[in-house]
Amino acid sequence: MSNTTKTVAVAGGCLEAYVGGRGDGPALVFTHYWGGSAGTWNEVVRHLPPEQATVRFDQRGWGTSRELPGPYHLDQLADDLLRVIEECVAGPFVLVGHSMGGKVSQLAAARRPAGLAGTVLVAPAPAMPAAVVTQEYRQGLSHAYDSPETVGDALDHVLTTVALPKPVRDTVVRDSLAASPDARTEWPLRGIAQDITGQARHIDTPVTILAGEHDKVEPPNVLRECLLPYIPHATMTTIPGTGHLLPLEAPEAVADAIGGFLAAVRG
Repeated sequence: MSNTTKTVAVAGGCLEAYVGGRGDGPALVFTHYWGGSAGTWNEVVRHLPPEQATVRFDQRGWGTSRELPGPYHLDQLADDLLRVIEECVAGPFVLVGHSMGGKVSQLAAARRPAGLAGTVLVAPAPAMPAAVVTQEYRQGLSHAYDSPETVGDALDHVLTTVALPKPVRDTVVRDSLAASPDARTEWPLRGIAQDITGQARHIDTPVTILAGEHDKVEPPNVLRECLLPYIPHATMTTIPGTGHLLPLEAPEAVADAIGGFLAAVRG
């Protein structure tokens, strides 16, 4: 997988974006989940046509961007995403956001940036926090990535339905631990509970949602209740036999769905 690394100036420093492909048509700009990295999307990108333009990066506080200072709240992450687009994309683009990255992508899309052709939300955190997101739930979640053991427990009992190959699993554990302490807790303690329904209603470009059939984090019924009402023009597809980590559990199905969406937005 051949990528060019581009340094992007953002508030408080710089982050590295990985730019691949040279094809015409919308570029895909990927945003990872809480605990992920640019590498979360590697297998999805491998299943796309080699000429497809792609942009991936580690979000503020994670991986190679973990030294970037806070704040790590969703609006700052959306600011960073739009800066990456400004520096790395010359024409139209499609946002592809997973889980926390899906909520960041909703905020970015709601700002209606020039060139936005559409958004693919992969097992996204919904605009309206689900009823299960209580203070007790959030406190427990904030400790999910305390150690390799707690990450493994989350993978086995919450995040996945499909067993991950050992090299992929090892990378997920490493990524989940590669965060600044404040970035690790910002999402579970605050971001997951933030109501962005007002912003989501401003999204005016095509949106498709991919849900994991057995997702315990953002089940299909939660997305129907807590997201679709606020982006009523969105479509939703459920990917059979999968959990929350769709880019890792079903990368080919995710790539196929993205390809279908690109064909639709190209008209």
